[in-house]
Amino acid sequence: MTDSADPVRFDPQVPRRLWQPPPFLAGSVWLVGAGPGDAGLLTQLALHALHQADVIIYDALVDHDVLAFAGPNARLSYAGKRGGQPSPKQPAITEALIREARAGLRVLRLKGGDPFLFGRGGEEALALAAAGVPFRVVPGVTSGTAAPAYAGIPVTHRDVGSAVTFVAGHAADGDVPTSLNWQALAQGSPVLVFYMALKHLPEIVERLTAGGRPADEPVAVIADATTKRQRVLTTTLAMAVHDVAISGIAPPAIIVVGGVVPLRANLDWLVADSPAAAVG
Repeated sequence: MTDSADPVRFDPQVPRRLWQPPPFLAGSVWLVGAGPGDAGLLTQLALHALHQADVIIYDALVDHDVLAFAGPNARLSYAGKRGGQPSPKQPAITEALIREARAGLRVLRLKGGDPFLFGRGGEEALALAAAGVPFRVVPGVTSGTAAPAYAGIPVTHRDVGSAVTFVAGHAADGDVPTSLNWQALAQGSPVLVFYMALKHLPEIVERLTAGGRPADEPVAVIADATTKRQRVLTTTLAMAVHDVAISGIAPPAIIVVGGVVPLRANLDWLVADSPAAAVG
């Protein structure tokens, strides 16, 4: 590709038009994705919202480096939900969003990753719409792609996996989703990326192997992805439960299953410039 093939030309004599963020209006709610942890992955809209918000209602997986961008007068309100731990109930969080907006505040609902991908953002948006509260959705970088990327694993590759499926590791009741066709899932997608699945890893492994997934299928478990605490374990489907148990890896974690995992051997770019540790 040469410069002459580029259709975009800038006249140095003409001032360039800079991007202008939309106004964050009083009495509205922005549902914003904070990304997977690394503050450098925030979008411009997310950063703008952090600077402008009067109150920030944030999730457990929002990194402290991200919250550091909040405006000096912003009120921070924790609304983290972690499996097996005391957590605010979803109705209480939704009621707080509506109450704060009706008080005339600029309300930022800050969620890890992307608000509409396993983030309950859709539930909250429906409640805001029903209450007549104006809102905006700001997508974020999801851990399902960012975690593998920071581990040197592309979730798709033309020679290995031309499709990827994102799967929630637990349903609304906290158990492994029973509504999924696990056999079709096991046989239908070359790459599977599981969110919130570490607790149910034994049952997930059992369902995938029963559905026809080979026992020697490569697996990667990526904990605290994109942060200085990131840990990566590479194993196989047959050994995953054992290896996770002895590694001490804990949630939050993303689990990748498929032939793209071995590409990490040559693509582990983070080791050179980060204290993130590989554990297997």
